[in-house]
Amino acid sequence: MILKAENIPRIGDKVTNENLKPVGTVFDVFGPTSSPYVAVKPHIQSPEQLVNHILYAVPSKDERKKRKKR
Repeated sequence: MILKAENIPRIGDKVTNENLKPVGTVFDVFGPTSSPYVAVKPHIQSPEQLVNHILYAVPSKDERKKRKKR
C-alpha cells in the first residue's frame, strides 16, 4: 500500500487503523520531506478496504523506550 503521510514514520513502525487494529508495517519512505509517501506491507487480507481511511504509524517498542529516556 502507498500512503500519503503528514509526519515521517520510521521504517519498521506498525501501521494501525482508527480502532488501533494492526494493518501493516512501514516498508519504505520516499518523496519530498514536505510531502512524504509511505510504502506499507499489509498484514490483512483485503487492504483495498482501507482506501480513504485514516491510518496511524505507531513507533516500535524499542523506539518508544529510546524516546522516554531522553
